[in-house]
Amino acid sequence: MTGWPEQLKKEFDVAEKARARGNEGQARVCARRAAGIAIREYLTRKGTPPLSTSAVDLLNLLKDGPLLSPDLKLIADHLTLRVTEEFKLPVDADLVAEARKLCDELLK
Repeated sequence: MTGWPEQLKKEFDVAEKARARGNEGQARVCARRAAGIAIREYLTRKGTPPLSTSAVDLLNLLKDGPLLSPDLKLIADHLTLRVTEEFKLPVDADLVAEARKLCDELLK
């Protein structure tokens, strides 16, 4: 099993490749999984072992809790949005870039 840094890099690599192929849906999924990896590591460092392995559960935990700044809460909110019937996000956001920012901030 690889460590979290390798897992995180892999998710972002797959996200970029998916986006290059025009598969934005897969890129969004990879962005969420990357965020989940970073959140698990962040919580572990804080002495709070994550209770869930679900990236969406962990994003909801952070966005509803007191640990994040408002801008990072907005990113967590974007990462938990459901797509429309046309498979588009209801907001104009680059989830891969936002996930990178969230991961960078959490893993400082």
